[in-house]
Amino acid sequence: MTQKQNIRYLLITGLFFISLGGWLLHLRIHPPAEAISYILPFVLGIISIVIIPFMFLFRNLVQYAYVVNGFFVIIGIITMAHFSYANMRGPISLEGLFLNTTFPDIAILLTKFFIGKALFDLNRMAAVDTPHTGKYFRYPNMGWWGVHFVLVALVYSAGHLLWR
Repeated sequence: MTQKQNIRYLLITGLFFISLGGWLLHLRIHPPAEAISYILPFVLGIISIVIIPFMFLFRNLVQYAYVVNGFFVIIGIITMAHFSYANMRGPISLEGLFLNTTFPDIAILLTKFFIGKALFDLNRMAAVDTPHTGKYFRYPNMGWWGVHFVLVALVYSAGHLLWR
């Protein structure tokens, strides 16, 4: 086994365990039996634990795994931020924003994104280290994710405002 393969397997294992930990944390806080709205995160969590790491094992599926993983992270960040906003109590303080919201959960979710990004970049990496090229807002550069994050957040917000 080469060092690159070893790193790849370690990252896939890390992705599995961070997905499992986040899913179990979510399951403890929001059991699907309590509300129908908790079923979607339950199902997406299972997909994140089983299917996405499995997809990262195959070179021809890495791009799909990267995109699905990224969009699951975007959906999770937006819905958790909305949950914090909707359930915010008391005066707003810096300590309250970091400790009394879903910010720690969002930080864990961002770690899941960056593990997926590392797996994607490792798959694309040639034997010789090459610089990143291309336009910032084009796939697979990080600007592409920023644009999609903003657009999905706008659609989510519009849906929330229009269908109250």
